[in-house]
Parts: sequence; structure tokens; C-alpha cells
Amino acid sequence: MFESLFPRHPKDPDPLPQPNSQLALGALLMRVSFADEKVRQSELATIDRILGSTFDLGPIEAAKLRATCTDLELHATDTDSYATILRNEVPYPERKALVHAMWQVVLADGIRVAAEEIRLHEIERALGISTQDSAAAEAAALGNDT
Repeated sequence: MFESLFPRHPKDPDPLPQPNSQLALGALLMRVSFADEKVRQSELATIDRILGSTFDLGPIEAAKLRATCTDLELHATDTDSYATILRNEVPYPERKALVHAMWQVVLADGIRVAAEEIRLHEIERALGISTQDSAAAEAAALGNDT
């Protein structure tokens, strides 16, 4: 009688969606925030803001997208699969802007952490961002535009 309410075997989780450029960006933003193993609310809020403004989403939709991207990131084995999607679908100038957004996540909590910066530089290389453009994105995020 209660089998339908309390099944003996939990339901299989919903399958993860196939990554596209939107999900790849969100997963890489989450990858940066996970790098130091301390995801702070300020980082999550920054990711939500970036996803919302990039994809014209309201706060609830951006948070839902971030949750999906978090699931994807937790099941990802490497950075290259997401970076490849972005390299194939996003022009270089826009990838540079994505790197600037990732720096905003790194700096969101006001603490510079080497693990986050190392992870970000790995992502930059995977996205095909030049050393010069990488340095410029970091300077811009730090407010050192010249």
C-alpha cells in the first residue's frame, strides 16, 4: 500500500543536459569558484549576475541555470570539453570578455587565492586566450586598466 509513497529503490536522477555554450560558461565559472574548495555567497551572487546579464535572465532563472551548471561541473572530468564548446561557438573577443567575468568571480570575495587564479589561467589557455589578453583581463578586473 505504501510502496508508491516510499519506494524501496530511489528514483534515478534526471540525466544531465548536453552542454552548450551557455552551460559550458556556467560550468567554467563554477569550476573557478570551486578551485579553493570554499564557494562563498559573494561568488555565487557574482556568477548569477554574470549569467543573468550574459543571457538576459532574471534572478531566479540565473540561479536555476547556475544550479544546472553546478551539477555539470561536479560531473565533469576536464576543462577542455567545456572550453572546446566555447572556442567553437564564441568569437575570440567575446571569450576575452568571459575571462574578465571569471576574474570577477575570483575577486568577488575580496580574497586572492592562488588555487582560483591557477584554475583561471588553465581555463584561459584552454579557451585559447593569449598571454597578453590574459594579462589585460586580469589588470582590468583589478581596476588597473591602462
